[in-house]
Amino acid sequence: MLRAVASLVLTLCFSLSNAQTPPPVIGKAYVVADVSSGQILASERPDERFEPASLTKIMTAYVVFQALRDKKLTLDRVVPVSEKAWRAGGSRMFIDPKNPVTVDQLIRGMIVQSGNDACIALAEAIGGTEDVFAQMMNREAQRLGMKNTNFVNSNGLPDPQHYSSARDMYLIASALIRDFPAEYATYYSMKEYRFNNITQMNRNRLLWLDPTVDGMKTGFTEAAGYCLVASSKRGPRRLLSVLLGSTSEATRAQESQKLLNWGFQFFDAVKLYDKGQAVKAIEVWKGTAAEVKAGFTGDMYITVPKGQAEKVKADLLAQQPLVAPVSQGQKIGVMRVTLEGKAIGEYPVVALESVGVAGIFGRAWDTLRLWIK
Repeated sequence: MLRAVASLVLTLCFSLSNAQTPPPVIGKAYVVADVSSGQILASERPDERFEPASLTKIMTAYVVFQALRDKKLTLDRVVPVSEKAWRAGGSRMFIDPKNPVTVDQLIRGMIVQSGNDACIALAEAIGGTEDVFAQMMNREAQRLGMKNTNFVNSNGLPDPQHYSSARDMYLIASALIRDFPAEYATYYSMKEYRFNNITQMNRNRLLWLDPTVDGMKTGFTEAAGYCLVASSKRGPRRLLSVLLGSTSEATRAQESQKLLNWGFQFFDAVKLYDKGQAVKAIEVWKGTAAEVKAGFTGDMYITVPKGQAEKVKADLLAQQPLVAPVSQGQKIGVMRVTLEGKAIGEYPVVALESVGVAGIFGRAWDTLRLWIK
């Protein structure tokens, strides 16, 4: 069970209900969120399923970066080009079975040129077949909590069973930025890429229009409309916008810029706790120590509407009884943040140190204490 062991009144606080109304947006669905706090600032039809088109390639890139991290691929590895990859329809980087191509070149072709052929070649290099790779994509989607997503291919070509939502696209985009920051910085801000003597421009117009935008991905099919996931970093803050089903290339850029500007203009991200900062000492039973320090695995932020700070209440609810052994990094409670009784969010609190099991007499004494309690 959870028990409230601390109640902290914070001077930095806000009311989402009184926040500035988001601007009207031309599109079928959208989400704008603060990556640092994980809070969605505004949304429309965030959980409705739509065709994601080439936004699919964000998940493809995520699985590819995992394979590189796990040493299953290397950037300089030469990948064979199958006939299926060579014959891929839609946008292409124009790989050829007769010419060698490396993983690094395929990643650039996938992200900058939105090459469907590059996606298939990478999928086959990792999964053996594109179908197996799609299963890997779906496993990651489930792990990340993408509840309205199913992938059947690596590139987003239309299929009735291939769908996602604006919220789910935010989840995978923010996960890629969080888990693979170096790869994100390397590839997603590229404005053009030349391969096979063909130079293609990145279709994300915001890379030219807004110097604070450093990625992410465009998508288009007739059914999906014009889609864009865009990320902007201004100072320490990073916002992500997801726009599905807009009406043109220019409109999706304009509407995404509108959402990002609105988020930066009317909200601030406020750090409540530092990574590793002890928030509270929580009682431990049957352990070598009587208590354990609790805190967060990363810096903890909340997002605050500007000019509307009143009171935010943060309650640390700890797992009780907490019985040893306790491992460092083990979840031992949640920090519940509310405003005027309305939940803003719940954030996992972990043990900042390990606590071993006490000796036989210590365990027996605590067993008796628990029984009496």
